[in-house]
Amino acid sequence: MAEFGHVAIVAALLVATYTVVAGPLGVATRTPELVESGRRGVLAVAGLLSVASGTLLGAFLTHDFSIRYVAEHASRDMPLSLVAAAFYSGQQGSLLYWAWALSLFSVVVVLQNRRVNRELMPYVSATLMAIVAFFTLLLGFVASPFERMRVVPADGLGLNPLLYDAGMLYHPPMLLAGYMSWSVPFAFAVAALVTGRLDSEWIRATRRYALIAWAILGVGNLLGAWWAYRVLGWGGYWGWDPVENSAIMPWLLGTAFIHSVMIQERRGMLKVWNMALVLVTFFLSIFGTFIVRSGIISSVHSFAQSAIGPYFFSFLSVVVIGSLMLLFYRLPVLRSEHQLDSVLSREASFLLNNLLFVGLVFATFWGTVFPLVSEAVQGVKLSVGAPFFNQVNGPILLALIFLMGVGPLMPWRKASRESLRHSFGPPLALGAATGLVLLTWVGSDHPPALVAFSACAFVVGTVVQELARGTAARRQATGEDYATAFVSLVRRNNRRYGGYVVHLGIVVIAAAVVGSQFYQIERQAKLRPGEGIDVGEYRLTFTGLRESQEPGVRIVQAQMAVESHGRLVGAIAPDKRFHRNFERQPSTTVAIRTTPLEDLYIVLVGWEPEGAASFLFFVNPLVVWLWLGGILAVVGGVVAFWPEVQPRAVRSPQPARAVVTSGA
Repeated sequence: MAEFGHVAIVAALLVATYTVVAGPLGVATRTPELVESGRRGVLAVAGLLSVASGTLLGAFLTHDFSIRYVAEHASRDMPLSLVAAAFYSGQQGSLLYWAWALSLFSVVVVLQNRRVNRELMPYVSATLMAIVAFFTLLLGFVASPFERMRVVPADGLGLNPLLYDAGMLYHPPMLLAGYMSWSVPFAFAVAALVTGRLDSEWIRATRRYALIAWAILGVGNLLGAWWAYRVLGWGGYWGWDPVENSAIMPWLLGTAFIHSVMIQERRGMLKVWNMALVLVTFFLSIFGTFIVRSGIISSVHSFAQSAIGPYFFSFLSVVVIGSLMLLFYRLPVLRSEHQLDSVLSREASFLLNNLLFVGLVFATFWGTVFPLVSEAVQGVKLSVGAPFFNQVNGPILLALIFLMGVGPLMPWRKASRESLRHSFGPPLALGAATGLVLLTWVGSDHPPALVAFSACAFVVGTVVQELARGTAARRQATGEDYATAFVSLVRRNNRRYGGYVVHLGIVVIAAAVVGSQFYQIERQAKLRPGEGIDVGEYRLTFTGLRESQEPGVRIVQAQMAVESHGRLVGAIAPDKRFHRNFERQPSTTVAIRTTPLEDLYIVLVGWEPEGAASFLFFVNPLVVWLWLGGILAVVGGVVAFWPEVQPRAVRSPQPARAVVTSGA
């Protein structure tokens, strides 16, 4: 099986390399057969990588420990679901998954565009296959997942204990797919630059794929936060870790691009800006993959130092230099068709929104690579912690939240004082009222939190007002009832109103982040059986330790009774798990009790022979709304992506005489 999988990867490399040449050469020589051959090459690469991936997955499911990658990441004790997930748990498998997913996505793109975008597609396919060729080159000759073991062990090592979780089934494949998905908008951008077709055609072709990539990468980030919250045991869900930063940066720039293309479609402006956003978003996607797979920056998520780092750096350098050369070559063609008419316009608010996104990404990028810069300059690797990111990025994020409410209220070109008063009055009143209510309820200990909650309320007011006014206008025009008018309004302009739903989801996430960051309660204590501690409104009583055994793992569990306002509300049991082959690296199972207002979060830190145990206790307000807001944002993305309902053309009835005459 190992040799079979390896041959499939090398064959995919050869076919991908052929496809890179065939399509553009067919265009240059006006040979349609060569262009068609390149298109079919995309299908062949997907088939070959499917064979290679199926071979590796089969090796995992059959416990073929003669393959080193299988022996290092699987064991007979592991559940079948985790054995399958071990496919992408290590460096080689994740690279194969990346290439395989891109080959399948490329097939979708080729089939969807077989009758449209004919001038662009040979270059789109060539760009996508060039990326696949790089990954298959690594897989075939540098980091093969099919390397043989000289001595076949009876059992494998198994997964790292941190990966024994349901999150392993969802977060890594979604995050890798999110990185991979930005290859398609990048390929259309490169094709537009090569062909010189830099009107709105490539934007229309790219927008839907960009929205898909944005949604997948966003879900991958959200699942990562959910997994970290449940497994790492430090009381939070986002620590500005280098790998977390690498995953959020392309998502942020992708968000800027999705907003910015509206200006190009509507006014023919920001053409250079949009092209640069697509290119840099892809650069950051490759950079994120490079950071995790090379181990060049220390992180709880990254792999050990490996030989692929120089290859990734070289590939990234070629991509960056080549793309920027194309961009500079086409600058004369990328001139804006119109100028900014007024600062008080939707174009200006979107432009400021983009500048803030770029500033946010730059600050995050600098904090991420600073350890490498400091090591190169001073010989000492200095790390940048969460306080830096919170202090620098916090105000930028607050400004972005506020602009989420400003943008939809601004008219195109120029706003009048009367229109501003009419549009901004109710949302601003809601934001101010929210601030005053919270000031009375929770006090003034955290002024930034009050400002942030007021900004969130302002955005909610904006969205509700826009939906209400649109529904009322449609009801007046059509006579439909309110429910029907609302549904019809959204269906006929789903891109706009789906975006509003996304805004609502992001606002809910922002409110949850603010609540959990500013109002978190943290305690730590050592308790003997029978002793208790007060944490917020909870009384927690430690009742003792219990040890149990499952296949391949020993579990030490702390039993604890939970009282709220003097009433017993249940029991909770954090634990430590000691997996075979990883006895010195126990994993943590956090005990979480969730209510609509807060999470009670308990971590078992350690214990002593006489039965005393040490704990970390947190009360994290509003965290459940982080996950619900993410779901709402995904729903909004689906609505925005869904094809709009096209109005039916109404034909005028023909006179009967004309029909008879025509028939005669």
